[in-house]
Amino acid sequence: MVYCGFSSWLVWSLTFALCLGKGNTLYAQDVLDSPLKWESNQLVYTADSLGNRIPDFSYSGYKGGEEAIPLVEAKALVKHQTSDATATIQSAINYVAQLPLDQNGFRGAILLEKGTYQIDGSLVIPASGIVLRGSGATENGTVLIGTGISRETLIRIVGVMDSTQSHTQKIKTKYVPVNAMAFEVTNSKSLKPGDGITIHRRSSAAWIKTLGTDHFGGGITSLGWKPGQRDIYWDRKITKVEGNKIYIDAPITTALDHRYDTAAVSVYQWKGRIGQIGIENISLESSFEASNPKDEDHRWTAITMENVEDAWVRQVNFKHFAGSAVYVAETGKRITVEDCKSTDPISEIGGQRRNTFFTNGQQTLFQRLYAEHGYHDYAVGFMAAGPNAFVQCQAVHPFSFSGAVDSWSSGNLFDCMNIDGQALRFSNLEQDGNGAGWAAANSVFWQCSAARVECYQPPTAQNWAFGTWAQFVGNAYWEQSNEHIKPYSLYYAQLSQRLDDRAVGRAILMPEETEASSSPSVEVAEELTQLAGKPKLTLSQFIDQASERTPISLKSKEAKLIIAVSPKAENSITSSPSTIHIENGWLVGKKGVLTGKRQDVQWWNGSARRYGLEKARPHITRFVPGQVGNGLTDNLKGVVDTLKNQQVVAFEHNYGLWYDRRRDDHERIRRMDGDVWPPFYELPFARSGEGLAWDGLSKYDLTKYNKWYWSRLKTFANLAEAQDILLVHQNYFQHNIIEAGAHYADFPWRTANNINQTGFPEPPPYAGDKRIFMDAQFYDVSNQHRAAIHRAYIRQCLNNFKENKGVLQLTGAEYTGPLHFVQFWLDVIEEWEIENKQQALIGLSTTKDVQDAILADAKRNKIVKVIDIRYWYKQADGSTYEPKGGQHLAPRQQARLFKPKKTSFEQVYQAVSTYREQYPDKAVIYSANGAESNGWAVFMGGGSLASIPNSLPSGFLSAASQMKPQASEKAGMYMLQGEFGERIIYADGLNELEVDLSNSKGRYIVLYLDPVTGKVKGKQHLQSGKKQRIQLRNTNQSIVWIHRA
Repeated sequence: MVYCGFSSWLVWSLTFALCLGKGNTLYAQDVLDSPLKWESNQLVYTADSLGNRIPDFSYSGYKGGEEAIPLVEAKALVKHQTSDATATIQSAINYVAQLPLDQNGFRGAILLEKGTYQIDGSLVIPASGIVLRGSGATENGTVLIGTGISRETLIRIVGVMDSTQSHTQKIKTKYVPVNAMAFEVTNSKSLKPGDGITIHRRSSAAWIKTLGTDHFGGGITSLGWKPGQRDIYWDRKITKVEGNKIYIDAPITTALDHRYDTAAVSVYQWKGRIGQIGIENISLESSFEASNPKDEDHRWTAITMENVEDAWVRQVNFKHFAGSAVYVAETGKRITVEDCKSTDPISEIGGQRRNTFFTNGQQTLFQRLYAEHGYHDYAVGFMAAGPNAFVQCQAVHPFSFSGAVDSWSSGNLFDCMNIDGQALRFSNLEQDGNGAGWAAANSVFWQCSAARVECYQPPTAQNWAFGTWAQFVGNAYWEQSNEHIKPYSLYYAQLSQRLDDRAVGRAILMPEETEASSSPSVEVAEELTQLAGKPKLTLSQFIDQASERTPISLKSKEAKLIIAVSPKAENSITSSPSTIHIENGWLVGKKGVLTGKRQDVQWWNGSARRYGLEKARPHITRFVPGQVGNGLTDNLKGVVDTLKNQQVVAFEHNYGLWYDRRRDDHERIRRMDGDVWPPFYELPFARSGEGLAWDGLSKYDLTKYNKWYWSRLKTFANLAEAQDILLVHQNYFQHNIIEAGAHYADFPWRTANNINQTGFPEPPPYAGDKRIFMDAQFYDVSNQHRAAIHRAYIRQCLNNFKENKGVLQLTGAEYTGPLHFVQFWLDVIEEWEIENKQQALIGLSTTKDVQDAILADAKRNKIVKVIDIRYWYKQADGSTYEPKGGQHLAPRQQARLFKPKKTSFEQVYQAVSTYREQYPDKAVIYSANGAESNGWAVFMGGGSLASIPNSLPSGFLSAASQMKPQASEKAGMYMLQGEFGERIIYADGLNELEVDLSNSKGRYIVLYLDPVTGKVKGKQHLQSGKKQRIQLRNTNQSIVWIHRA
């Protein structure tokens, strides 16, 4: 039986145009010849009228399927140790990494003796030719257990992304069909055999419109595809050049059609990509908190593979990971994962969890795999270029479907798959998965069984299903449903047909030992009856037998014994003795007064896809499982380095407005599942593992804390303060309890979202069924139950940074709340300081009335070390913009109501200097209107963290730390005055200055600085003991630094 959508994309296009003309969205079906037949033990393909045919998936896997995985000689031996073995094993990896490559591109294997190894950190394989080998994948073999609360990947295979592109040529061929391996370019002179090339297919508006993915409903297009966001990049090698026609080493998987846009070829150089790497014969596990079956403060991903080609993972068992057993990034190519099992994952049931065997790469092969209780157990991700193949894999009791899980992965083969109790899907996911839309193109289900198989035909492409057993859904091509078909495996039939004798012995598949005839002979029936009484071989058992079928040698005679390395010798992140402190009313670091830019984190929004990373800002507690980088899970050392290079002196952090990106739609609805979208902005509280919160994951426990969240903040503080970068830690985030109702929907304190019976009304009292005004209830500490939760949380904010000096604690981002809550906050801090016999760096960042009330309070005044002018300021006309605290309005609501005006240099100076004069022992920072453009006003007023140039001469900021603002009677002149006549002067519109050194001794140097760059523009010497006039070289603005020679 054959059922299909259309035999050719051309027919589809014509029909589509006719249907559009009639306003009809239904498509006629037709019965046509099979696109693939098995005749005389050969595959016979029938292409459509444009040349498109079922792709050859046999190019997937290690070495593009052309070679079997080799056995590499051991060159390093690691003996079992009971303490943390991270440093020892990494030492072995580093040792082999410096050995020379042999003729096959290998350096050698590291053999780990039998035993259970504790891994507190992460193992990184950064160089080619390295194999990490255990002494068996059973409990009696080699077991690596990732310990601790870190979510970092247990083993990272990671090269360097330093690819550069050149010699770009447009593809001249008007239509390059699916499975093509040759096409013409405009000029091939710069191209030669052996060149690595990128084939770039752009995603045009016309193509997106044809797919219908510009809009998924509701008249809202925010999740719709945009031009340039769904481009395909194939990584290929040129095998031959004939005129302007080039031949490539693997087929393309989506047609290149000039009707939608031109494609291009670029030659790349990629020195940092690594290859010939393997992980084998080992068990990988994660520790976890046994009391919480949904614990997530442990390892998420066992193995990630980035910037790598020709690699493998084989005979590896995985247990207790929250995310993926193996994650292949889009920069992974020609990789095989085989004979592996994943059991007992520990995590919430939801998005980005339990994506057991996942590929975003191309030419990857996953075969003979077994997974229990996963989510997307066998999955192909965003714009995966293909071909990619999953062969003979089983999922038992999964919580979600396998198949294509994100936008337009093309050239996928699911071959001999068994998804027990869930679906296999090649579908239009529409807005699911953050607007995934059409997820699969030119992909095949072959001899698969699942509770449901969805196989739809996307416009401009096709999908096929052969020999499937399931409930069936979809308008793609179907053939021989509910029948066993030949060949048994499409992948191995294609491999055998392509490689002929070289493929002999490569097809390892669990055998089907019986026939399925409906009319067996008496003898056969008797034999089958006898067999029915015996346990049938399972795929799990078959995988366990891999060590017998493909034994991996444990020989180590030529291996160097690696001496155990103490964990203390590992490069760990510890806090450097911080020099940040308050001195003479300034925030001071190693070089003097702290100055520079300020930056905060994203509150919400973002995408973990490549197009979303371009606009991402650094973050501390953003999390994307298995992925590291800006816009993903940030490398904190890299974040600090970036901030340092950008002259950022203070990094402000508050917890996320909501956890996952679905709530970016600002709806208040309860989600129907936990299929959350990354990136995740983590929140300070731990999930309980109980019930369901509004986002579909388990409820929060406000008495327990998100260990990963707090450890990330701690690590950042350690790294940052060593570089004189201040972490501004906003304890709370008022945005959740005022303004849009969606802000409150997923808020952990909301009664529906926690197990702590916080007592806030349910359903929430949304004003006009839209807005939220929960601030009065939230800040009400007369409720003893909630006050206790607040008190414990405030103490957590302090405890987390107990050893740090470079953390400025503020009440909360956007805090325009009442006086009594700030009083409560400071009282808790005072209790903590007395108990711990130390003082924290506490800032007062409130509306002016609350600020002044606290500063007038003799008891609480002493707790405050920094005054932050943020929610009020002086306007250019001399009036003060000062909305009151506790008015139940957010800062921007106050601004809309009271319509503030701009400030000026003079008024910023007055605001800062007034507080410096009134409270000389406290530092003052200015975060209000005009902070960046009036950095010199802040600085001359005695304010810290002023946005002034970074290229100031050596000693300038150190000298400033010993000075104080000095009032000047002369208009346009602002001065900081130190001892012995040293001073810094900011002059605006003046031609000359009078310098009084009557009471000073010695020689003085005058440096004239550019206020824009901070660089020295001139120099002269002055004699002490008299008044003198100096001429200014710039009559607009000038900085003059006078100091002793």
